[in-house]
Amino acid sequence: RAAEIATSGSRPYHVIIFGASGFTGQFVVEEVARTSAEGPKGTLKWAVAGRSRQKLEKVLEQAAETLSKPELKSEVDIIVADVGEPDSLAAMCKQGVIVLNCVGPYRFYGENVVKACVENGAHYIDICGEPQFLEGMQLNYHSQAAEKGVYVVGSCGFDSIPADMGVLYSRDQFKGTLTAIESFLTVSSGSEGSCIHDGTWQSAIYGFADSEKLRSLRKKLGYAPLPVVGSKIKKRGTLFYSREMDQYAAPFMGADPSVVKRTQRYLYEERKDSPVQYGAYAGIGGMTSVIKLLFGAMLFWLMVNFSFGRSLLIKFPEFFSFGWFSKAGPTRKQMAESSFCLTFFGEGYTGDQDPAQGKPNAKIRTQVKGPGYVATPIAMVQAAFTILHEPKSLPKTGGVYTPGAAFAKTTLIDRLNKHGIQFSVLSGPEA
Repeated sequence: RAAEIATSGSRPYHVIIFGASGFTGQFVVEEVARTSAEGPKGTLKWAVAGRSRQKLEKVLEQAAETLSKPELKSEVDIIVADVGEPDSLAAMCKQGVIVLNCVGPYRFYGENVVKACVENGAHYIDICGEPQFLEGMQLNYHSQAAEKGVYVVGSCGFDSIPADMGVLYSRDQFKGTLTAIESFLTVSSGSEGSCIHDGTWQSAIYGFADSEKLRSLRKKLGYAPLPVVGSKIKKRGTLFYSREMDQYAAPFMGADPSVVKRTQRYLYEERKDSPVQYGAYAGIGGMTSVIKLLFGAMLFWLMVNFSFGRSLLIKFPEFFSFGWFSKAGPTRKQMAESSFCLTFFGEGYTGDQDPAQGKPNAKIRTQVKGPGYVATPIAMVQAAFTILHEPKSLPKTGGVYTPGAAFAKTTLIDRLNKHGIQFSVLSGPEA
């Protein structure tokens, strides 16, 4: 079935932001308000949704003030819906073309929203960084979503649009066959340093505690290993000095590797594209940062394995993360001054070389960079606009997709470039 992307009498909104009064939700509200002229025919019909009408009113007031758009208070509709009340979710999903789900940790609150969207014909976008949830939704809802012509696209925030679309961008810019890529994330902050909202911390705690479940889930999905083209990518240690980045680095603990692999599998199985191997790392910095990280990781690992330890970690995020995570989240100043840079080092074979013969003979280096915290709302909102404007460029049927699988043939990268998330080639054989 084809995707419905037009509003109608019974489905009045292009976009509904669910969880609009949460920490990330409020910035998604601002981003939608800021870019609403990019909607179909120059207008976007949108609404905010959540448990408390009062809190939602407050968020619209705050956005109206921040953006000097007083009309937000009277023009944006409010829908009261609660994750624990399926009827209220169904009623919400019947009214929107796309639901932007900002209510996490998704492992506790996400599935009811996916289910309601699929059953009631609304497309679904989230900003989840939890592989277990993302892959679980694929297992449980893909065929039903395909039947209904509904697109369910997870991880459309900082996890994992820069990584997933960055790999596709590198592949598309490379003359020949790109076979392997490693990405290195570095984050910089301003005078007030940086801090991350508690929700991400909680997701990490539950993710570590549940790693066994993820393994059995992958068995159920029955993935066949992807063919290795070119030289097999080397696994790096838990901590190593990266000559590429001139600093210490460690494996990136987020959802990026899981998401990129799912995209590569989809493109290989559905489109016969040559799969790209992928390794994700994060720059840590110098020796002092390394010592702090090792100490923190050891403490975290000791505690996360026991329910008592986990409840302490959840109760006192600031203490146990040395101020990296807090219940209040970053201040607006911290947000404004932070930025990220994701550098991709790829290798492959030029057009005249046979990837089955010999070692890769060409390299490419690309980069995705942008603002730190607001990268997530920007990416999420641009993903929604891409669905609204380019339904014919999405996969042929609905289903549960990664951003790369859903948006490979769209202009999402151009849209992101216009909004400050910039993709560029630094060096190498360009197409």
